[in-house]
Amino acid sequence: MGNTRGAVRIVVAVVGVVVVAAYAALLAVNALVLDPLAAVPGATLPEIHARVGAAGFSVAGDVRGVVVVASIGVVLALAASVVGLAARLPATVVAVMHLGVLAAGALATFQSGFWLGMDVADTFGTSGGAHTIWAGVLYLTSLAAFVAIPVVLFLTAVRTRNTQRRRRLAAV
Repeated sequence: MGNTRGAVRIVVAVVGVVVVAAYAALLAVNALVLDPLAAVPGATLPEIHARVGAAGFSVAGDVRGVVVVASIGVVLALAASVVGLAARLPATVVAVMHLGVLAAGALATFQSGFWLGMDVADTFGTSGGAHTIWAGVLYLTSLAAFVAIPVVLFLTAVRTRNTQRRRRLAAV
């Protein structure tokens, strides 16, 4: 039974990092590629970057900002996994930590839209809002993770209570 719990903890830790990394990758691709292309239909990404640079904005700085924000989530997920495994925390606790990182991803999604997105908006006279569905997908993923946290905690508490009740009845 102990080996099973250890294996479940490892799976939860690895899957948590993979899911957060996928979220971070979509965040970066959306902010740096998909959204600028949707904001300026018909233009290529190099053309957009050239015009943004010619307008006095730093595309490289925008890219660095988005990559740093996306990387922070992955580092937090890795830290949650390492701490969770090292401290032998229950799989549900490790899962809740990863859900928390995903929930906080909404803030990262919002922030990442400002760097290149605002420079494109200022350069091309477009709106500064999201131009693709993918920002919405990221926000909904964060919302689902936020809602899942109390659900996971509640179900864990119910399962623990039922297990304790069964043990007491078996001891009688």
